[in-house]
Amino acid sequence: MSLEVHPVAGMDRVSAGDDLAALLASGLEPLQPEQGDVVVVTHKIVSKAEGAVRQIEGDEEEFKRRLVEEEALSIVRRRGDLIIAETRHGFICANAGIDRSNADPGTMILLPEDPDRSAHRLRMRLQRHFGCALGVIISDTFGRPWRRGLTDIAMGCRASRRSRT
Repeated sequence: MSLEVHPVAGMDRVSAGDDLAALLASGLEPLQPEQGDVVVVTHKIVSKAEGAVRQIEGDEEEFKRRLVEEEALSIVRRRGDLIIAETRHGFICANAGIDRSNADPGTMILLPEDPDRSAHRLRMRLQRHFGCALGVIISDTFGRPWRRGLTDIAMGCRASRRSRT
């Protein structure tokens, strides 16, 4: 058993309403996914395709604070402009997962509404396209509050019973 990581090349920017499964299938075509392979997709392109992007209105920091409070299930702690929040997904993270990195100017990216459902939909479409059982993971860069360093987590996932995941 081995682990190989292959980037998907040639994908353009993803925007609200884009058919992410079709874009991924096209990008994965040269790699020819096989039974049991797992496709890892960053939450940002899922969020963008699903329209979980907000235009900044007024003062950017004030808008971000309001948006974090709207998206958070609860506020765990505040320190300066950093808000540690529990998301409706159950994650405890900075700013309720709201992010400006890799966002178009003047926008903020939210977490997908239901990452497991998003992973399921992508898996079903990719399996139909490639004719084999695949796993799909929606990932996000994640840090523990008040700790240094980051890692990636699986915030949403779906695997077929026939896959090796």
